[in-house]
Amino acid sequence: MTQNIVHGYRKLVDEAMARVTTLPAAEAVAMHGRGDVQFVDLREPKEREREGALPGALNCPRGLLEFWIDPASPYARAEFAADKTFVFFCAAGWRSALAADAAQHMGLAPVAHVEGGFKAWREAGGPVAEGAPKRG
Repeated sequence: MTQNIVHGYRKLVDEAMARVTTLPAAEAVAMHGRGDVQFVDLREPKEREREGALPGALNCPRGLLEFWIDPASPYARAEFAADKTFVFFCAAGWRSALAADAAQHMGLAPVAHVEGGFKAWREAGGPVAEGAPKRG
């Protein structure tokens, strides 16, 4: 059986990137540690174990994001009610573009995502903690 994918992942990512703020990794690194910024790591636990973690980031698996953002959800997280800029990142910047787009569509603002993801963060000299911190 052949599937007819009308909007492939690349189109979805490109459309999301056109609607959200994309931060170069060096700019994101300069924002690290500011009290008005919350980094959100969308990577899976195995990715964080393998690659390391961004110190101070909220670990939110991509599949839970919308439920954690919505205050009406039984899974709502207080971190998303804070008056902060939310900077999403993943491994390469695709999931984070989709996540930032979804968060922005839900009304969370301001939001952005890191161009090139965690790989670019490391290459820009951003701090990295080894292993995966506990979720949330």
